Amino acid sequence: MTLLLIGMSVIMLATLAGGWLARKAGQPRVVGEIVGGILLGPSVFGRFAPNVSNSLFPKTSFAAFETFSTVGLVLYLFLIGMELDHELLYRQRRTALPASGMSILLPFAMGVLLAPSLRIRFGSQAVGIIPFTLFLGIAMSITAFPVLARILEERGIQASELGVTAIFCAAVDDLFAWLFLSLALALLGAPGGPSSLPLRLAGLAAYLIVMLGVIRPLAARWARRLKSTELSFEMLSIVLILSLTSAAATELIGVHPLFGAFLAGVSFPRVEKWQKTMRERLDTLVSVILLPLFFALTGMRTQLGLLYGKSALQWTGVVLLAAVFGKMGGAVLAARWNGHPWRYAAALGALLNTRGLVELVVLNIAYNVGAFSPTLFSMMVVMALLTTLSAAPVLNFLGVENHSLRKLPSWYIQR
Repeated sequence: MTLLLIGMSVIMLATLAGGWLARKAGQPRVVGEIVGGILLGPSVFGRFAPNVSNSLFPKTSFAAFETFSTVGLVLYLFLIGMELDHELLYRQRRTALPASGMSILLPFAMGVLLAPSLRIRFGSQAVGIIPFTLFLGIAMSITAFPVLARILEERGIQASELGVTAIFCAAVDDLFAWLFLSLALALLGAPGGPSSLPLRLAGLAAYLIVMLGVIRPLAARWARRLKSTELSFEMLSIVLILSLTSAAATELIGVHPLFGAFLAGVSFPRVEKWQKTMRERLDTLVSVILLPLFFALTGMRTQLGLLYGKSALQWTGVVLLAAVFGKMGGAVLAARWNGHPWRYAAALGALLNTRGLVELVVLNIAYNVGAFSPTLFSMMVVMALLTTLSAAPVLNFLGVENHSLRKLPSWYIQR
């Protein structure tokens, strides 16, 4: 317990300092928190002070850190879903649906093209070409939903048309990515096996119907019948119980608990004072303690020393270019196809190009099943961090916050 508490304190200090420096540099706080984790991991702290690092962060402590941080991420995704504007989302469907489709297909195709060469150089021959290709395509096409949500929140555009469209696209992207991941694991003979894939899809469809067709209308009716603008302690407890149960349900189905938490937030009644109370009571705990643990742990698992070779650096550049071209290119083409100007299309592409944590979850799964070598894993981590770093400069260049975005026809529909 002593080591756990000291370790949490050190992680919070490192992520606090990293987040502060990132904000000073015009970057989202999450980038600094991940970098803080990298500094605490084997790339820096573990390299120069291995004995101290092993004593402060023994492998047995990582399970507790991961549990705490995952709970924090589940609560954070609930808050993001709770603040999603349904009406604005419906109005943006013409852009969001094709943009999400293209931002999946094009980067996935880039992953398919690179898969044979990367498998020969950095992959495992024990894993077939089809599962390897699926893992690589997923890693190329996924968007870090919680990282994107945090970037939007920090820039104050989470309720804008651009922000809602990006959130919608990220949710769809990640949903299909987890479905493809289930297929890849099934092909490898992972627990559940191929025969469980149809059951997972059927369970997911039933879950969506229940949450959006039953729970959400009942919650709205419940809020109207109460005729109260105050969220009591008991009601807050019930809401949290239901959100955790929803996350557990999607985990049981085999998708991911984050989607269950997000859909629980989507089903939350749209009562302004209730939403404000939930945010005030949960945000400090989640943002100050739990989420930094999650961001730091991803950095602490990264080994940058594996990329010192010339060949590894060259292929890291190839992977980065393919990822950026595929993700941003798909979103830009879809937005332009729907008549939006280049400024909006580029902003949407930059937002969807953020990867980060969800990407690292996929990479860790691929690494654990033997599909990715440590070198390829590190390449993909660098790609995820650099694509996330690029979002802020692109948005600053486009001047997103200087336009009227919130709840109104935004700047991008003005020719």
